Amino acid sequence: MMYKHAKPHQALAAYIHCFWSIKGEGSGIHVERIFPDGSPGLVVNLGEKCITDNGLVTMHPGRSYLVGAMTSYKETYLNENHHLIGVCFKPGAFSHFYNYLPLAEIREQTVQLEKALAPDTSNMQELSFADLNAFFLKRLNPPRQDVSSIVKCINETKGQITVDALAKKNHTSPRQLERSFHKHIGITPKEFINITKFQHAFSDITRNKGHKSLLDIAIEHGYYDHAHLTNEVKRYTGLPPSGL
Repeated sequence: MMYKHAKPHQALAAYIHCFWSIKGEGSGIHVERIFPDGSPGLVVNLGEKCITDNGLVTMHPGRSYLVGAMTSYKETYLNENHHLIGVCFKPGAFSHFYNYLPLAEIREQTVQLEKALAPDTSNMQELSFADLNAFFLKRLNPPRQDVSSIVKCINETKGQITVDALAKKNHTSPRQLERSFHKHIGITPKEFINITKFQHAFSDITRNKGHKSLLDIAIEHGYYDHAHLTNEVKRYTGLPPSGL
């Protein structure tokens, strides 16, 4: 597989984590598995029709798709005729570009985006990261409500915070948090907190060179024991920690 990543324009850096591109190679099928990160994404298919969402969705050539926030892994099946380019939004930042339906309505789904709201694919082979930068710079429009400070609070605690404590720290109520996350994130505050905790533990597991035991990593990241961490890793990735 051929992977490329690029940072967005400086004016977009607070809202977009990266642009990415993936091309298949060889005659065989490669399975690309992605894990939950609490964010929606946008994917443009620049190659032949492509099967995603564990075989449930077909992405057609020249069309753009929104990928809702996930609570489990997804697989996409790629060969040499496939080419995808996409956007990884930061959690809560999608509404800076789209006044779209509440993101909870596309949770776990991959749905086609209306042509008027998508990057121009009239010349698919020429669509580049620079084009995506230009497209999203034009669409950038701060929303009335911004949940970035709440997301930042969760990240600063590495997901080791309760919903009640989060609400109190941000001078709001758990019910209002639920409403905000329903619209701007797509999953509940509790699920987002759990995914954030998993992401920090996942990063520690994959960087660990045998210096820490799984139990040490589990306790450090707020899990009861190594079995608790193992179950969470399996839930989000479909793999045991040793398989990451």
